[in-house]
Amino acid sequence: MASAQTTVTIGIGTQDTTTNTVTTGIVVRQLKLLEKYLPKDGKYASVKFELDWQNFTSGPPVTNGMMANKLQFGAMGDYPLVVNGFTFENNPESKSRLIAVAAYSLQGSGNGVVVHKDSPYYELSDLKGKLVSVPFGSAAHGMVLKAMQDRGWGADYFQLVSQSPEVGSTNLQEKKIDAHADFVPFAELLPFRGFARKIFDGVETSFPTWHGVVVRTDFAEKYPEVVIAYIKAIIAANEWVRTDPKRAAEKIQEWTGINKEVAYIFLGPGGNMTTDPTIKPALIDAAATDVKVLQNLGRMKDFDPRKWVDDSYVRKAFSELGMDYDTQLKSTANYEIKGEDSFCKKPITDPRKAGEVWVDGEAIAPYSSASCTLGAYAALKAAGKKINVAYVFDTSRGIKLFADQAFFAVAGDKSETAPFLLKKDAEAYAAKISGKVLGFDDALKTIATGG
Repeated sequence: MASAQTTVTIGIGTQDTTTNTVTTGIVVRQLKLLEKYLPKDGKYASVKFELDWQNFTSGPPVTNGMMANKLQFGAMGDYPLVVNGFTFENNPESKSRLIAVAAYSLQGSGNGVVVHKDSPYYELSDLKGKLVSVPFGSAAHGMVLKAMQDRGWGADYFQLVSQSPEVGSTNLQEKKIDAHADFVPFAELLPFRGFARKIFDGVETSFPTWHGVVVRTDFAEKYPEVVIAYIKAIIAANEWVRTDPKRAAEKIQEWTGINKEVAYIFLGPGGNMTTDPTIKPALIDAAATDVKVLQNLGRMKDFDPRKWVDDSYVRKAFSELGMDYDTQLKSTANYEIKGEDSFCKKPITDPRKAGEVWVDGEAIAPYSSASCTLGAYAALKAAGKKINVAYVFDTSRGIKLFADQAFFAVAGDKSETAPFLLKKDAEAYAAKISGKVLGFDDALKTIATGG
């Protein structure tokens, strides 16, 4: 006699608009990747799985859902993850364990601080005593606290208030606040949408930021094959993004409303985030520092992130897919821009000095340098092409920038064009090369006319 079918509901808390977590959430959901890998035989032959995807705008409510056992999995940023682990420590029913990483930046890019585009402020210290909003408890909040602690600034250096990304964005646009700090993708999204300018990037902390996936241990111990299936789905989602990043960015826009050009700056080649599920020691060391930051504020007691990590599931997923976990664990390489520069007629040899131009309705074209990127941009524009966006890399920090948001140090003899996120970095470099600092439009004219 066939056994009766049992239904197992899998609750997964995701953040669709947080670009770092798309390959653990919206991509897996839309492409039905988890369904592809869920176990169907043996003890699962009579199990029917029901997927309950729940979308949130930040990490803390995901933890609430997991504590209430409405969610078994959750994806969130580093600070909320640590709080999740700590919160579950005292839960008699279940603990939580970190089972995979979604995406990371060892340098800390992703979180950032933006001001209104007309603001007179150009760096963090300009905001002394000013009204700065940030979603409290988020990875961006952690970045702000760490930046303050690193500089020896007191807790009252800014007037810090808690605002969600949506509220902070509106208030910044209406000039009701002086600055807004936020996590991926908002420090790029708001400048891209035309009313903000980034004045601080988490890369200035030189401290890793990352997003990851946690699971309730009671669920994981009962259904380990489901946990392994979810990680396989994440690996497949990462592969799908990298195979055709332009298509992925367009789909992510369609599914989440986050502009494709913004999704691409994080997840495209040389993007500001590396998608990789392996749990790297550097990220867990960073989590231990996050704990200290929260302890300094009296927000957390003892918690050891190293004991909270469980890499057994991700190792098993790699092994079952015939992949080498330890090799990937050691690698911090992202995939990079490559190919031929059709404007300067040479191959791309240094991807972090390269650039890209995205012409509407066409492929994203790579160029070998910032000068060639600007030259190609001017030529395409002159030919009447509609350009969605151009990308360059920060000369000193290596992060990907929107070209029209960058400051360019241009040598007096035009022999060098060096892009920067921060005006002060561009000024220092311009002094070194006997050049001047130009905004995008002026740099474009200078390169296009050679004058």
